[in-house]
Amino acid sequence: MNSCEYVTYITALACSIAKNRSAEELALLGSVFNQLGDTLSTISAREDLCSSEKEPDSSNESHD
Repeated sequence: MNSCEYVTYITALACSIAKNRSAEELALLGSVFNQLGDTLSTISAREDLCSSEKEPDSSNESHD
């Protein structure tokens, strides 16, 4: 799936979710999905940080 197809799919999904929902429900759903995205990004960043701390840094090794 190329980028434009992906964006079109997400837009169609948003329109489908929004159908027959009140403004208040849409605001809540938007907040929930924003928090979900932020939390997933935080988890991913922490896992990347922890895995990079476990890998030995070859730039600090001495070359005797």
